[in-house]
Parts: sequence; structure tokens; C-alpha cells
Amino acid sequence: MADALRRRVGVLLGEDVADTRPLHGGDLSELHVLTLISGRRVVAKSGRLAPVEARMLRTIAEAGCPAPRVIALDDNLFVMDFLEEGARPAWAALGHALRRLHQATGPHYGWSEDYAFGPVAIANSPTADWPAFWAARRLLAEPDALPGDIRTRVEALAARLPDLLAHRPAPSLLHGDLWGGNVLHGTDRAWLIDPACYYGDAEVDLAMLHLFGAPGAAFSDAYGPLRDGWQARRPIYQLWPALVHLRLFGQGYRGMVERLLRAAGV
Repeated sequence: MADALRRRVGVLLGEDVADTRPLHGGDLSELHVLTLISGRRVVAKSGRLAPVEARMLRTIAEAGCPAPRVIALDDNLFVMDFLEEGARPAWAALGHALRRLHQATGPHYGWSEDYAFGPVAIANSPTADWPAFWAARRLLAEPDALPGDIRTRVEALAARLPDLLAHRPAPSLLHGDLWGGNVLHGTDRAWLIDPACYYGDAEVDLAMLHLFGAPGAAFSDAYGPLRDGWQARRPIYQLWPALVHLRLFGQGYRGMVERLLRAAGV
């Protein structure tokens, strides 16, 4: 595998590879750091959805938000820049970067391609109504995969979404899987990695970022003020990643799901 990868990347970049080592690449991909003969380091990521991710990274970069530069793309593999992490979180840089990302908007809610979190499919077929998208493409995308009592409560919440969410918030470009592990902090910048992009309410990214961690105050100051009522919407947006974790990792996340359902009023 390593030798084949070296040859393939060498052909793509026009330079021989001197060394390769594996990195953790998640459920969808294999990830390797390669050192070229020149001493330059790059990262190769391969998997069935790698081309989709490469296009997402390029879209993020085109929005003016820091992301690894995609150098080459070939079938189920892409090569990107290797990034050096800093010694401490760059929260202010992340706030500014995420604000730039969310200022880029699309023509609808959704994305041109579907995606996945491991075995959990992410349907992205576009809609023109945001509550309808959040209900059909997220909370109830696969209702039979949820425990029966949880499904009943999620269905009740979904029926109320037209009264709880704005129908036409700005369709911001979203990272889509924004937790601390998908941010690389440099000395004076923060790069977004491992995206699951689509267009939607910007509060979705902020909700997930705060579900699995607590960004520093510098982040909120840099990002800027939120729309009125964000506190009531946050548990609705946090419910989606909580449901995904329940499906992927089991009953240890049931308490989180139930807490968010109560906070959302069901």
C-alpha cells in the first residue's frame, strides 16, 4: 500500500516521495503524510468520498477562509499541503475565519453532492425552505435508525420547526462538521479541515462547535453578534450531531439526545 501510494503521489506531483507515514483519517478515508525528495511535506487522503471532500476544501478556500490547499486530485485520492500546528488555540483567528466562511452564500439550502459520517448518510438535496431542509435532510433523514421513543420526539420537534426556525435565513457556506478536532490552530491562523459542507443557517456550525467544547471568549468577540433568539435555536441544531453520535457510538449519547430534546421543548 505504502509503495503504491508513493508511486501514485510521485506521478501526480512530478517528484519522488522519500518517506510516508500514516495518520488517523477517520471512518471514510486513509490519511498519510509524505515527505518528498525536496524535503517538502504533503498529505495524501484517499477514500470513496475523497473527491467530494477535495471540492469542499477548495470551496472553503475560495470563500477566503483558511483551509489546506488541494494540490492534486485523482480519482479517489487528493494531495494537500501539510500544515504545522501552533502551541495554543488561535480562537480569535477561528472567529474571523468562520465569519468569512459564513459570509459566502449559496442559492439554496443543501449541497450538490451527498456525503456521509461513516455509515451515516448525509442527504444534501437542495430545498428552498430551511425548516423543511433541517427536518427532512437532517433530523428525520433516516427515522428508522432511531430508537422508537426518540424517533417519536424528533418527529414532534420536526413538525414544529416552521414555528421555531426562520424559513429563509441566509444560506451560508457551512463547514458542516465543526468540532475542535476539525480545526488546526496555527500561530496566527486557524485552518478548517475534514469538512462536510452545505449551505444553511450559520448558527449550525456555531452550535456544533459549542456542543463538544468551549471556544475561548476571543472566538465570540471575533465572530461577532448573533441573531436574536439564537439560544432557543441552538439545541435544535445541536440535536443533529447528537443523533449521529447516538447512531455511531451507541447508548452513551442517549442522555445528550434527551437533554437537547428537552431543551428544544419536546
